[in-house]
Amino acid sequence: MPTLIVEKTDTDIKTDVLAELKYEPSVKVTDIGVLVKNGTVTLNGYATSAAERWEAVRATKRVVGVKAIADDIEIKLPESFINTDSDIATAAIHHIDWFTTIPRGSVKVTVRNGWITLDGEVDWQYLKIAAGHFLHHLSGVKGVSNEISIKSRLSVTEVATDIKAAFKRNAMLDANKIQIDVAGSKVTLKGKVRNYAELEEAERAVWAASGVLTVDNQLSVQWFGYDT
Repeated sequence: MPTLIVEKTDTDIKTDVLAELKYEPSVKVTDIGVLVKNGTVTLNGYATSAAERWEAVRATKRVVGVKAIADDIEIKLPESFINTDSDIATAAIHHIDWFTTIPRGSVKVTVRNGWITLDGEVDWQYLKIAAGHFLHHLSGVKGVSNEISIKSRLSVTEVATDIKAAFKRNAMLDANKIQIDVAGSKVTLKGKVRNYAELEEAERAVWAASGVLTVDNQLSVQWFGYDT
């Protein structure tokens, strides 16, 4: 017999999102507004750093019933945290050189008005992630755009086979409910997942495959419905 699960109202979701933001110690909930319509949450207001904004979005993803998130939070840096673009660029490249295994010179750093842009080419997705890791925590940073590309190594068939095998091994994923389409170095995911954690884990598993340059994640979160 199928079990009917009652869907939460927008008011319920807003109450839970505000509670989760208040529970997150790195977020000042009094500076952030929450609007909810048909399960889509819009976050607005101000954060004192890119890290705080990132944590606010991350906390919202944890709430049951959230179907989509619009991040309209603005960064308002305290006077003491404002650095020049040159200062931020120097700190960013030092961070990448000291804390990653990326060959020196593989990643280029550009900073404009406190926003970091990374470009260049690396062999694996995990190196791309490592390059941008924690840069949003650097003083004066308003955001990070990671435009580093990945070198292709495998054929389309090998990429698809590797991803499907990874999905079947992963305890967090229901491989039978996720469709994988590979076209060249681009992977498209379709289907429904149970929560944001599963959605993000599916994308993480795809990026771990060698040869993947682009991921089009069309998975949708279906929190509620009939569970057979």
